[in-house]
Parts: sequence; structure tokens; C-alpha cells
Amino acid sequence: MLLFGMMSPVFGKVGIFGIGLLGGSVALGLRERFLAEEIHAYDPDPQALEDALALQVADRTHTSLGQWIGELDLGVLAAPVGVLAEEGQRLAQFARPDSVWTDVGSVKAPVVKALSGVLPNFVGGHPMAGSEKAGVEAAHAGLLENAVWVLTPSPQTPPEALSKLRKLVGDLGAYALEVAPELHDRLVARISHLPYLLAVGLNQLMAGDEHHDLLMFLAAGGFRDLTRVASGSPRMSRDMVVANREALRDAVEDLREVLKGLEDALESPERLLEVAQEAKRTRDSLPIVKRSLLPVMNELVVQVPDKPGQISTVSTALGEAGINIKNFEVLAIRDEGGAIRMGFATREEQEAARHVLQDIGYKVR
Repeated sequence: MLLFGMMSPVFGKVGIFGIGLLGGSVALGLRERFLAEEIHAYDPDPQALEDALALQVADRTHTSLGQWIGELDLGVLAAPVGVLAEEGQRLAQFARPDSVWTDVGSVKAPVVKALSGVLPNFVGGHPMAGSEKAGVEAAHAGLLENAVWVLTPSPQTPPEALSKLRKLVGDLGAYALEVAPELHDRLVARISHLPYLLAVGLNQLMAGDEHHDLLMFLAAGGFRDLTRVASGSPRMSRDMVVANREALRDAVEDLREVLKGLEDALESPERLLEVAQEAKRTRDSLPIVKRSLLPVMNELVVQVPDKPGQISTVSTALGEAGINIKNFEVLAIRDEGGAIRMGFATREEQEAARHVLQDIGYKVR
């Protein structure tokens, strides 16, 4: 079945500053959909850059800031939240006045305050997607699909920049939601940062118990689900909660009152049942977000020019080589051309198809 989606490139050269899980996933999303002509990656860790090249996350890598930044049409700050504002201020001296900048940090108010009017056309952003895994090797384009991507414009944000970011978020398969920076921080304190502290606390409670080994043996799926987020990067998580400590303190104080109410309800089974039923209704009403992890082992994405007969040319070339196409999807239709994603049953067929298409002049990823 052919699926047609109207997409067009918004930016030419894109720079990803911090090539970890989120930065790498943004880069892969841009590459998967041909939304950027060239992707540059900056990271102080040479190994992360080496991995980014090996995994085809970026076209070019940099270990230092410089004049190359002035060539970028879009810059994405994906460094740890504790250094986002400082890094953005360093980048400002190189940025082109007409370039657009955003970030993917989980705390918005201090970053937006520090960079609005400093970085050209800056729009704060936070894709609500993540994993307990870290590093560019865990990145994948599917991480962003169907995710809510919060944009936090300030009064200084140019409407054109916001419009471009909103379109880019949609092209990456996510849903743009505009929220004031301060409100964003209050909300994520309660649905992201407080759960992390709880996960840390529950693990502390278990680790400090005299029957620690027995508790470890008895810990079942419920405990694992509740504490999963504690398996993420401790340093990055520490920076996240510290940067949002004011809103998080308010959330902790509210939780204390809730826990006191639950403690009191232990003496009133009917009241505890009411609270539990209300909690179940709240939990069951949470939207189910389905994200597709795109198979990378047996798929190819082919860039095709805007000329008649391209689908026929590709299909005929593979057919003559005896290669069977299992899935076929048109990803993009635009003035400059389009992109086709094809799936193959085996890795061998995928590699054979890559060679056939490259030999007849197609750009294949």
C-alpha cells in the first residue's frame, strides 16, 4: 500500500549540539524524512561523534565551536540541561541573524530567559519522549513519533521562527503544543521530575533495608515499573531536577499532603477504596501513545528526483536483480523530489538493493 504524505524541507544545514539520545533521535528523524540537506553534530566527547558518524546520524562532526556555525539554518541545543543556557550564549557569537534556534531540554523557564534575544530566533522546546537508555547508540527516529513536543515561545519570539519550528515538529511525526515556559516547568515537575525522585527514593528504601537481598528477590513487575526511570543517566537526571528545583519543591510539598491523606485513609477502608477508585479512573484515562520503532536492519530510504517514472525505474531495477520488495511507502513529495522507503525480508536483500540503486545513481540511506 502506498502512503503519501506532504512534506517539504524547512531547513538546509542543521546543527545538533549534544549528540546523545534526544539529539541523535532528532538527527535521525531529519535524515529519515530528508528534512535537512546536511546534519552537523557537535559534542565535546569524541567517542560520541565517532559513534554518530558510524551510525550515520550526522554528515559532519565538530569537537569545537567556530565559523561553521554561521552556515547553519537551524541549531538544536541537546546538551545536558545544566549547561544549555551557557552553551547557547557561546553559540550566539557565531550564529547567523536569520538562523533559527531551539533546544530539547526538560526545563524551560531559565533557558528561555537566558537565550531569548541572545540567540537569533530562539524558540524553547521539549519533546516529551525519552528512555532509560542514554547515548547516541540508543537514538532512533521512532522515539519522536506521536510524542507531544512542547514549544515555549517568549514575547520576543518572531512568529516566523515559531511557525517554522511548529512545521518541523509535525514533519518529524510529533504533536506541537505551545505552553508558557513557567507553566511547562510546573507541569513536568509533577509528571516527570517528581516521579524520578520517587523512583530514587524507593530504591533507597530498598537498598537501606536490613533484608535488602530478600527484597531484591521479591521485587516484581510493579516495583520495576515504578522505578524504571531511576535507570537513566544519574548525572543528567540530577541536572534536570536541580534546574527545576523551585517547581519541584512545590510538587514535593503537595505530595507530602497526599501521602498524609493516604496514611490517614488506612484507618478508613471505605475512604481508601474511594481514593483508589479515583486513582484508577485517572490512570485508565491516560492517553495511550503508540510510537513506532522503525526497523533499520531491512529498510532503505531512497531519495528520488522530481521526474516522471521514478517509482517504475526503482522497482524495475530491483526486479531485474531478483530482489523482492516487501513494503513500499512514499515518504515525501516536494518540489525538489521525494523519498521512498522500502522494506526487504532479509539483510542480504537490503544490502543487494542498496548496491543496485547506488549503481544507477540514487542516494540511499
